[in-house]
Amino acid sequence: MNKQITVKNILDVTGGKLICGSESLICEKFSKDTRELNKGEVYVGLQGENFNGSTLYEEALQKGAIACLLQGVEISNEVIEKYPNATIILVENTVKALQQIATYKRSLYNIPVVAITGSVGKTSTKDMVASVLSKKYKVLKTVGNYNNEIGLPLTILSLKDEEIMVLEMGMNSFGEISVLTNIAKPDVAVITNIGTAHIGLLRIKRKYFKSKIRNLRGAKL
Repeated sequence: MNKQITVKNILDVTGGKLICGSESLICEKFSKDTRELNKGEVYVGLQGENFNGSTLYEEALQKGAIACLLQGVEISNEVIEKYPNATIILVENTVKALQQIATYKRSLYNIPVVAITGSVGKTSTKDMVASVLSKKYKVLKTVGNYNNEIGLPLTILSLKDEEIMVLEMGMNSFGEISVLTNIAKPDVAVITNIGTAHIGLLRIKRKYFKSKIRNLRGAKL
């Protein structure tokens, strides 16, 4: 059964400020890219090193976004008058807010979650596990490279009436797996392999292993 998230729920879990719009608005789909945004979705303006996606909120509204989750921008009265049906929420950090909303949605569902991580073989293992489980259950699995601190929350926020989630978890920095597991609350964890192919910023294999093993915390193996 699909659990609905309202603007009020978002405000409660993020501590955000409602600039305009309705607290009762239901938010079902979320998008981080105005180029891929579809009518009726919530636009999340993410900030990177060299850009602030929140500045593209007018483009998102013009494409039919029902709400915008933004940071680091000022919304003028002229904009509010120009888009009378818009719902705009300002938060301190949109990535953190996205994670908080996903954590909240995860809490609404009492379904098993399988987390898959490792240096190699994550995607193929995820696909195999999801394929086997789909013989009996309706499965939501990670699509594409949505396995990081942004992609995993977006995957969870796409949850509707699925009975099991199979989530791939990647990492580029120490502690990232811990962040992902705190959001997803996995019941089962699968570590495919610990190698050096994607050691990235960690450099030290021992630290990499310690980061991966955190995926086991709280899991029922």
